[in-house]
Amino acid sequence: MPLATPTATIHWPNTGSSNSKTSPNHEFASYPISGKATLIGESPAMRKLFSVMQRVAPTDASVLVTGATGTGKELVARAIHEMSPRRDEPFVDINCSAIPEGLIEAELFGHQRGTFTGAHENRGGLFEKASGGTLFLDEVDALDLSAQAKLLRVLQEKTVRRIGARANIAVDVRIISATNCDLAQAVAAGKFRPDLYYRLRVLPIHLPELCTRVGDVPLLINHFLRLKAERTGMAPREFTPEALRALVEYPWPGNVRELENSIEYAMAIGVGDQLEVNDLPDEICASAASPSNDTFREVLQAYMNDTVPLAEIEKRYILSVLQQFGGNQVRAAAALGIDRSKLYRRLKQYGVMAVRFLQEEDMDGMQLLSRSEQANADRLAVTNLTGH
Repeated sequence: MPLATPTATIHWPNTGSSNSKTSPNHEFASYPISGKATLIGESPAMRKLFSVMQRVAPTDASVLVTGATGTGKELVARAIHEMSPRRDEPFVDINCSAIPEGLIEAELFGHQRGTFTGAHENRGGLFEKASGGTLFLDEVDALDLSAQAKLLRVLQEKTVRRIGARANIAVDVRIISATNCDLAQAVAAGKFRPDLYYRLRVLPIHLPELCTRVGDVPLLINHFLRLKAERTGMAPREFTPEALRALVEYPWPGNVRELENSIEYAMAIGVGDQLEVNDLPDEICASAASPSNDTFREVLQAYMNDTVPLAEIEKRYILSVLQQFGGNQVRAAAALGIDRSKLYRRLKQYGVMAVRFLQEEDMDGMQLLSRSEQANADRLAVTNLTGH
């Protein structure tokens, strides 16, 4: 496909002029995507991301987008497509982990009638549907080795063969894939083909976590407040300074998606024109109740001036580390280099009511407990720790 210069409109920071610009030499704040969502940010990390996106969009090379859950990988994929010469052709997306292993190949490559139970008609796959445009493979790490081999062949030969068919069908598709896993480690573990990995990773793009995007949280808050108000027909609302500070200082382990959900929660729970700290989800309220890093630094300076005891320094340091990890005791204990049992006893001594429990081996959640629930949890934890 011949290349063309992107003509998508970019929204730049407010500099007193409302003119839109398309020069890649300027730093921009947001990119609207089909009226559905917007990439927003003025932090150095996001400016770098936007610059990279503009440079890779005009090419036809495969893009591998990596980043933690909730950072906006699909938004980046759509934005690259809409800034590319393929913008007027289909953008087809598939979540590879959402399709059963036995059906993923039929979904991608299509099938002939009678090939398997339920195949009542000839059906083209997503590669055929996306021909001329872009195919976005989200959670590409979920593909089994058999599907990986067939995907590699399609990328090499630019043809697809439906399951049960004999003829190849030419396809012209740009591949953008995404994962929140370390594919290099998956390759080393034998779970992902190295040849496919390098085919997909021609142009790697890594998305920053929200906690590293200094200054972007207020921009996102204003955007989501306005967006939710428009969608629900409600009057515009705002957060109190205390609630805004709690949102800005929260570490956001779930990234932008968690921020958007938290704002939607506050708008549903809050009854006043101004949204308060108590209108925020429990984990954010609990984090707001912990001492800030500025407070810890003030106490440390006071200790150096011999006006605060060492025990207070230990308390503030432990609570600041706990806040850094969103209240997760397991991770905080590991960072502090102490046993979880010792951390638990310290928190009980401090009277901390917000406790994050490890619900499953790889999943954790926050519970803000009532006093009666806290007492039951204390008894259970002591039993687990002492064996009595």
